[in-house]
Amino acid sequence: MGVVSAVGNDLSTFWQSLKEGCCGIKPITIFDTSGYRSHNGGEVVNLSPQRHFPSKQLRRLSRCDQFGIVAAREAMASSEIDLAKVNRERFGIILGADSGGIFSVEKYFRAIYTQAPRRPSPSLLVSFSLATTTDHIAHEFDLRGPRTTTATVCSSSSAAIAFAYETIAWGKAEIMFAGGSDSLCEVTYAGFNSLRAIDPEGCRPFDKNRQGLSLGEGAGILLLEELEHARSRGARIWGEVLGYGICSEAHHLTAPEPSGEGIARTIKLALKDVGISPEEVNYINAHGTGTTLNDLVETKGIKMVFGQRAYEIPISSIKSMIGHCLGSAGGIEAIATLLSLHEGIIPPTINYSTPDPECDLDYTPNEASKRDIQIAISNSFAFGGNNVCLVFRRYE
Repeated sequence: MGVVSAVGNDLSTFWQSLKEGCCGIKPITIFDTSGYRSHNGGEVVNLSPQRHFPSKQLRRLSRCDQFGIVAAREAMASSEIDLAKVNRERFGIILGADSGGIFSVEKYFRAIYTQAPRRPSPSLLVSFSLATTTDHIAHEFDLRGPRTTTATVCSSSSAAIAFAYETIAWGKAEIMFAGGSDSLCEVTYAGFNSLRAIDPEGCRPFDKNRQGLSLGEGAGILLLEELEHARSRGARIWGEVLGYGICSEAHHLTAPEPSGEGIARTIKLALKDVGISPEEVNYINAHGTGTTLNDLVETKGIKMVFGQRAYEIPISSIKSMIGHCLGSAGGIEAIATLLSLHEGIIPPTINYSTPDPECDLDYTPNEASKRDIQIAISNSFAFGGNNVCLVFRRYE
């Protein structure tokens, strides 16, 4: 696994920050936010692109591409796969995307419209396609297996993990990169501000006084491998992907179906897919955006599935620390879920101060919790009702 995030640009720093409840949501510096009602976000800092890429390559890489490649390199290095011994035609990649390289495109057109002294480089437009990060990683590691990019907004990289899992299960590949990468950009920031969906004070999932989400950025890349293939080479295994649920609410472009039925149906589909009962789930990594409606509806959906036991299951939202990373959110949160299973530690939902009578479950407020976790789910519920629930198990 490999991570780039607002609280750490490698796996160990990221995980330590989550356990300590560190907040990476701070004033945005990569573009001017003075015209907006909010000014904060989960911006990646201290990545130092020059340390990772030669200048010639860097000119053609968007911020999103950089995040994805750095995370993929970490995942590959930690996997200890010998590429010389791998069948490249059985090694593929499926990533999720949302804003992609739009930040680079904005820089190009801003220079054009403001008549900057120097004409901007057309290389800034190279990353306009959402598939660019997928393509760069495939080229770097000479991957010749299945390759595609999913774009279901906030659930994109969870869907990518689900489809990568299926690709291996169907026997079409033995190893797959999966997850996603995304970067902040002004057009997305402006859009969420116009919806009044951003909390000026920072993300406060499930808190009574929550006012919205905080946008974030980064990458979460997992290397999925067929189990016997991994065992045969003595791989370090962080956990197992058991299956997933995916469905559409077909309700509204930006609002979830208010009863929670769509969320409940997604979780039920996931549990049915892997053949486990609600009683076996020990942890829920929540979508937990911090918006008034989303947190309420997710709570309702969880109660529909788990009944009275919903009050016993620990839940947390790491978006309170890293923001909503859109196209990469599901990948980053899947990694956090697997680390929780591996270590038996649930990261907290920070910024939680005032309980909401309607959101009355155990959201692991402000401090990490040590628990015996065997099976966990990770929720991703996107605009348009694009819902995904991933199911993971601790590897014994």
